[in-house]
Amino acid sequence: MSPDISPSKLMEQVKSSSSKWLNEKKYIQGRFEWQRGFGAFTYSKSQLNRVVGYIINQPQHHKKQSFRDEYLLLLEKFEVPFNSKFLFEWYE
Repeated sequence: MSPDISPSKLMEQVKSSSSKWLNEKKYIQGRFEWQRGFGAFTYSKSQLNRVVGYIINQPQHHKKQSFRDEYLLLLEKFEVPFNSKFLFEWYE
C-alpha cells in the first residue's frame, strides 16, 4: 500500500469498485452492498513472509480458530476500542 493513501481512502475505493463490478455483472441476486466500516491491521515489512504464509494457510488455520474469534482477539491485542453492535454479521 502506498504511504500517500490512507487506509480509509483505499477501502473506500475497493468497496466502491468491487460493489459496482458485482452489481453490473449480476453475480448475486439482489443488490450487493458492503457493510459500513472496516478493520485494518498492519505489520512491518520484516513480517511479510509470515503474513503471506498466514494468508495461504487460512483454510487450515480457521479449522482450529474461527475468523470471529481471531478478529476479536486482534481487536483486544491491538487495543482497538469497539462496540459489538457495530461488528459485522458473522457467517461461519
